[in-house]
Amino acid sequence: MAVMTETEPPPPPPIRGRTLYRLRVLRHDPTALLGLVLVVVLAYLVVAPLVAVLSDAFRLQYGDEAHAGQAPGEWTGYYLWRVFRSPVSRLLFWEPLLNTLVVAAGTTLFALVLGGGMAWLVTRTDVPGRRWLAGALVVPYMLPSWTFSLAWLSLFKNERAGGQVGFLEAQGVRTPDWLAYGALPIIVTLGLHYYPFVLLLVGNALRRIDAQLEDSARILGAPRRTVVRRIVVPLMLPALSSAVLLVIGRVLGTFGTPYVLGLPADYRVLSTGLFQSIRDRSTGVASVLATVIVIIGVLVVFMDMRLMREHRRFVTVGGKGAMDRLGRLRRLRRPAFALALLVFVVSVLVPVLTLLLSTITRTPLDLSTFTLDYWLAERLPGAVGFPHGVLRGHELWEAAWNSLRVVGLASVVCAVAGLLVGYVVVRGTAPRVAGFLRQVSFLPYLVPGIAFAAASLSLFAVARGPVPALYGTTFLLILVMAVTHLPYSSRSGIAAMTQLGREPEEAAQVAGASWWQRMRRIIFPIQKGALVTGIVLPFVSGLKELSIVVMLATTGTQLLTTLSIGLVDYGYTQLANAVVLMIALLSFTMTTLTQRLTRTSLASGIGG
Repeated sequence: MAVMTETEPPPPPPIRGRTLYRLRVLRHDPTALLGLVLVVVLAYLVVAPLVAVLSDAFRLQYGDEAHAGQAPGEWTGYYLWRVFRSPVSRLLFWEPLLNTLVVAAGTTLFALVLGGGMAWLVTRTDVPGRRWLAGALVVPYMLPSWTFSLAWLSLFKNERAGGQVGFLEAQGVRTPDWLAYGALPIIVTLGLHYYPFVLLLVGNALRRIDAQLEDSARILGAPRRTVVRRIVVPLMLPALSSAVLLVIGRVLGTFGTPYVLGLPADYRVLSTGLFQSIRDRSTGVASVLATVIVIIGVLVVFMDMRLMREHRRFVTVGGKGAMDRLGRLRRLRRPAFALALLVFVVSVLVPVLTLLLSTITRTPLDLSTFTLDYWLAERLPGAVGFPHGVLRGHELWEAAWNSLRVVGLASVVCAVAGLLVGYVVVRGTAPRVAGFLRQVSFLPYLVPGIAFAAASLSLFAVARGPVPALYGTTFLLILVMAVTHLPYSSRSGIAAMTQLGREPEEAAQVAGASWWQRMRRIIFPIQKGALVTGIVLPFVSGLKELSIVVMLATTGTQLLTTLSIGLVDYGYTQLANAVVLMIALLSFTMTTLTQRLTRTSLASGIGG
């Protein structure tokens, strides 16, 4: 009779043997190690700045001991009291908050009416030149946002701000303060910049609506007003809500326009109030304001994500031919085209030509005073901080070189990091690491640019441990700009890696290729399109970026955007306009090249 005996498990391999085995695995497939490195880097560059700015809001800063009655570094509620409850809280927070809400609401309404109307014309009617209009009406977003505000000053500036007055004042027409500065010009100029958002979102949604639904309702006797109210508007709600929230989120973090048009009338919004607090070295107050902006930005994006999940309730099924059916304007075709052309002229040609003419005339827009001094003069009479034309001297060229160098390097870092994040998320075997990278790489999208810049300044302004103080260095600008654009490149990288099967990489691994060889000769070449997109799109956005860099750039790291704002501060309007024209030219050129390289269009999906 056989006797069953319990077999003992084999002894575990020696610790040294297990270590060598894991090292060999990591050498051939270091995805796990790469994931851990990315977790540490993103935690420090994305999460740590937000933690630092929150900490500064509750720790007493040097110089405030006498007011708070505490020692520096102690936990305190002084800054919360000062921002929300003190006698100066109205100036520090409540008035800027109200102004921000007014500007956000007005800009959103303006952009909805203008962008929604143009989207309807381009997508649902037979207006002449639909394809051209679809591309032309997106051009305002290629321009820096404060292009419109500087053009507005060139037309309406009065004597309140000092310096040379605008065209109307020069012609003897008195322009009141409410027309020259404050809420109305900020709303109009921001609305002209952001209405392409609405045009793109609403236009694409309109194209997806099956026109057979409207035809069926009309056959059943429903009047046009009922069809619009009961069918079109409900189906458009997701796109409209996304457009509203995106515009609000953008306005919340916009700095240039409220600064240019609000400062002369002391009209502050949260972004300019935050900048002023940092300029006044009120670090604690600035930290509280930055935290408030972050919270509002997060709430706005979460609302948008929640509404995006509701899209499933608004799905229709129909044939593409039905969706492409256009309404006939008949005798209104030419007036409709004239209206769309007028929008293009007002939002593109008028601002650009106004800025151009202001730089070649001594008296604003008066061609009889034609001059090229603001471009070419070796010496400008009365100018101190910038005593020559913009093409003379070294300031413009140094700022242009800094912009191209900083934005270019940041774009490359952003694209490579985004693809590596996508590689780890898709190829990695650690769900927690993948989930962390997916969420943290998207986190900068939730934070308005100026608030994230304030958070980064809070972390990197002083040395912390082995990391030296980085404020005033080009390295800090590259890091912050790369991180703020990471949400776009990481999402692009995740999507690209999801579409790429494992077979090419596994075949190379069987053939003995190392991980670096597989990345260099398989992954990067195959994902060339995602890399190009991840480089060029952040580059275009970074060229005209101001909110992120305005608090991080110094005299030694001057960029084109900060140079133009500096000239506005000096009161050299024509010189500032010339620099903005250079930025607009670079931005438009790079956007056009991007669309040609990627064979895409900002207006793809609308306009036929």
